[in-house]
Amino acid sequence: MVRLGLVVAAYEKGDGEPVVARMAEQAREAAAEHDATVGAELTVPGSYDTPLAADRLARREDIDAVVVLGAVVTGDTDHDQVIAAAATQGLTDVSLDRDTPVMCGILGPGMSTAEAEERVPKGGEVVESAIDTVQELDRTTAAEPVAGREPTPDPDSDPDQ
Repeated sequence: MVRLGLVVAAYEKGDGEPVVARMAEQAREAAAEHDATVGAELTVPGSYDTPLAADRLARREDIDAVVVLGAVVTGDTDHDQVIAAAATQGLTDVSLDRDTPVMCGILGPGMSTAEAEERVPKGGEVVESAIDTVQELDRTTAAEPVAGREPTPDPDSDPDQ
């Protein structure tokens, strides 16, 4: 059984039930349908805040992958571009630093609230991707060469030993 951490960015513009809340519900449903569990969930103020929360969950021994959900809708400035770029780079860094899949389900940037509404099912799709990634990584080890490539040596290891 795959154990997921879920990070939900609460901030978004618009009226009605928040898009990200509906994405989170889709994510929980997809986890249950695929025999995975959401072992921990953190809600943060906005997408910019997701990398730290993802890092906290990725550190946990009882979490196999982290799913991050948010929406960055366009405004009157390029602020949405800056926020989305910072968040996605931070999430990539967490995944590589912790050797844990961190799946980015942040919608945007450059989309309207209506466009974000159309992408609510992405919450479930990101969970499915997380489960698939964990299962694939479990089938392989870092020591196995990728087809057609030699394994990359560990830069911290002593080649004389």
